[in-house]
Amino acid sequence: MIEQIRGGLVVSCQALEHEPLHSPYIMSKMALAAQEGGAAGIRANSKVDIIEIKKEVSLPIIGIVKRDYDHSEVFITATRKEIDELLESGCDMIAMDSTVRERPHGEQLRELVNYCKLRNPSIELMADISSVEEAVQAQKLGFHCVSTTLFGYTPSTMGRKLYEDDFEFLKEVLRKLQVPVIAEGNVHTPAMFKRCLELGAASVVVGGAITRPKEITARFVGELL
Repeated sequence: MIEQIRGGLVVSCQALEHEPLHSPYIMSKMALAAQEGGAAGIRANSKVDIIEIKKEVSLPIIGIVKRDYDHSEVFITATRKEIDELLESGCDMIAMDSTVRERPHGEQLRELVNYCKLRNPSIELMADISSVEEAVQAQKLGFHCVSTTLFGYTPSTMGRKLYEDDFEFLKEVLRKLQVPVIAEGNVHTPAMFKRCLELGAASVVVGGAITRPKEITARFVGELL
């Protein structure tokens, strides 16, 4: 899948239960619109959404399952349960939280990687990281690519933005890794998308700037406040 999305845009089509667009049908149409607009791939949340999206588009899909657990901050593909659901969905790549935070039920990231490869040796794996150290560790564990998804969303990086200092964090990760690096997180404009590719990102994932009309509307209205 990496080669299919290399140099292109991956559109994240997600809506959680409390959001107005929460619906597998709506997400499938969102993905279709992204495909017609030239997207190279889709990132989608949940087995049901992925199954519906696959009916509408021919693009490769990065699958995740977001689920909250007690006593753990990890919620992106946190356990074997989510991995099983994604393997059943038919997605082309599985992304999972690859931060150093404690996972639910004491499961270990290394164990989940091995579990994925045992269940389906052909499935590609993406590591969602928040630090350079986590990126390096993910490469050692055998992830096929690393994404900057969680930079700015963990306690040690909270409030930081990927685009700070001309994407300095992305540059640091690129300098340290040999596997492809995906830029994701607060990429708001076409110019930012282009800059990430110029710096060496294999691909760029954009979600909120394309598929979250509530947040887009709020940014416009916010200019009046």
